[in-house]
Amino acid sequence: VPVSEDASVGTVVALLSVSDRDSGANGRVRCWVWPASPFGLEATFAGSYSLVLREALDRERVSEYEVEVRAEDGGAPALRARRGLRVPVSDVNDN
Repeated sequence: VPVSEDASVGTVVALLSVSDRDSGANGRVRCWVWPASPFGLEATFAGSYSLVLREALDRERVSEYEVEVRAEDGGAPALRARRGLRVPVSDVNDN
């Protein structure tokens, strides 16, 4: 679903769930968005995250974002996973 270019900072773009079956440090998961973009992750509760808008969007400058959500557990060596997301930006001022 496209995100409107006039969406407010803090708008939730997607809901994500991340889990690791291990216990203790090996079961702790750290998540982040890559590359740097106008989106960020906020933990909502154990294993759940919201992809939120952190900056204003301008469709004339960028019409679509390709971001990855990356996750890493607390094991040694750490296990990693990633998932790509495409976030189209809809225009609000075209006639």
